This record gives sequence, C-alpha cells and structure tokens, in this order.
Amino acid sequence: MGERRYARLNGRAVLRLAGAEARPFLQNLVTNDIDRVGAETAVYAALLTPQGKYLFDFFVLGDGQDLLLECEAARAAELIKRLSVYRLRAKVEIAALESHAVLAAFGEAAAQGLELPARPGAARGFAGGIAFVDPRLAAAGVRIAAPLEAAASALAAAGFTEAETEDYDRWRLALGLPDGSRDLEVERTVPLEANFEELNGVDFHKGCFVGQEVTARTRYRGLVKKRLMRVDVEGPLPAPDTPILLGDREAGVIRSGADGIAVAMLRLEALERAEASGEPLTAGEARIHPVPPPWAKAGAAT
Repeated sequence: MGERRYARLNGRAVLRLAGAEARPFLQNLVTNDIDRVGAETAVYAALLTPQGKYLFDFFVLGDGQDLLLECEAARAAELIKRLSVYRLRAKVEIAALESHAVLAAFGEAAAQGLELPARPGAARGFAGGIAFVDPRLAAAGVRIAAPLEAAASALAAAGFTEAETEDYDRWRLALGLPDGSRDLEVERTVPLEANFEELNGVDFHKGCFVGQEVTARTRYRGLVKKRLMRVDVEGPLPAPDTPILLGDREAGVIRSGADGIAVAMLRLEALERAEASGEPLTAGEARIHPVPPPWAKAGAAT
C-alpha cells in the first residue's frame, strides 16, 4: 500500500457562520446546495459576481447548527467583508475560527485510513473538528479543519506521516485541481471554465444564487471556450501569468505550478489547432503539453 501523508495547508483558514439564519443566508448566495451540508456531508462552492465571475471558492462544512467555511487565509478578511455586505438584517454572525487549522491527508486510500467512504464530500467528526473527503474529487484525499495539535496527533496515530505543504501542492497539481485565486482570476474567471460542474461545485437545481442566470446560460448555450487543466512542462517552469503561445497567437496562460507540472487556462480552439497541426504550445522557453483530466466531461477538453 502506498504511503499515506498529511500536511498543514498554511494558506487556508476557517470561518464560522453562526445564527438561526446562517443556512438560508448562504444558500441564497453561493453556487452549491447548502441544504446538503450536514455532519456527514461537505460541499465545494463559490461566491460569484452578479455577472457570474469568480470571487471566492471554499468548502462548506456542517458544525451542528453552524456552518464552517474552509477558505484562503490571505483573503479570509475580504470574504467576511463581502458576505457582510449581503447580511443586512439576517441573523448570522461571521467570524474567523482561530482555533482551527487546515490539513490535508493524501496518498493511497487516504479516506479509508480515516474511516471515511471514498465519496466526494463524505465527512465526520475528527480530533475536535471535521475531516472530509475533498468534495471536488475523492482522489485528492481528505481535508481536516481542526485544532492543529489534536489533528496532527490523530493523523499520526492513523498511520499518516508528516509532509510539507509543497508535497500536497504537487499532489493536487497532478490531479489538475485549482488552488483558489492562485489559479482562478478574481472577477475574471468563469466558473464553468474552471470545471466547477465536473468538480461538484455548482448545483443547477438549487434555485437562485448570485450570478446564477449567467452561469446557467453559459452551460445551456455551450459558451465555454476555455478550460483550466493540468499541463506538463518541458523546460524551465514558467512564472504564473506567462502566456502560452501557439505560434505567435496566444493560446492560454500559466497559473500555479511546481516540478514540471502546472495548471493552465487554455483556449479549446487552440488545443484543437495544436492537435491537428502538430505545432507545439510554448510558454517562455518551455514546451507545454496539455493533460486533460480523466474526470472532465466528455468533450470538455477537446
């Protein structure tokens, strides 16, 4: 059996939404169905602009009557501020949960090692907090929002060895998963271009959310023209925001990357032209080799 590892995700934080109206408040705002969230289920969701562009993405966990948002630490205060704009008279309190850190447990059968079914979003209480299978993709492993020392001790007792944040970053890059605003451009990225439908991040049956009409129209009219996906890099790793070229025409842009693997936003028509012509994609001094994810919708990456 492959090694099971865990790492603290230093770039992540936890917010608590408390109050009698916390659930309906969030339900009316975000892309996924908050009614599904409970002691055994977590979801992946986003808050969009009214024009349907990405603002924040996060994992939503159930903690009794309260909700926890596992989000980017650097933008947590900004997320609180944005949610507070919508609060008006709703009976909900929004604050950082300073007692909790975020960790990722990954490797072969990581969910099984923590007594969780290998189902995206499966959750349970763990070390004074919550452990949940990544709602986007079970292969990504298990995320834990809990007090750091208790979580690390429980993970070690379950047979997981400590790793670095960078080790988990390579794991998620290999799967083609985005990492918040490192890969999704604020007020520019269209969520369906970032695979939100394939990664269980949007529910088209839940009813209204901010940006819902534009998102639904993008889906039903087949307006997705770009896709976020893994690329293998032959040569020096380009910096984030480096343009990807097909000849002298821009075909996409590099986002985050490490050790010869990156996530990039690529134009689908450019991929088709590159495949038909055999002409290479380049970024800086490197050649770029797209690796469409096996979990993508049929036809999404071709």
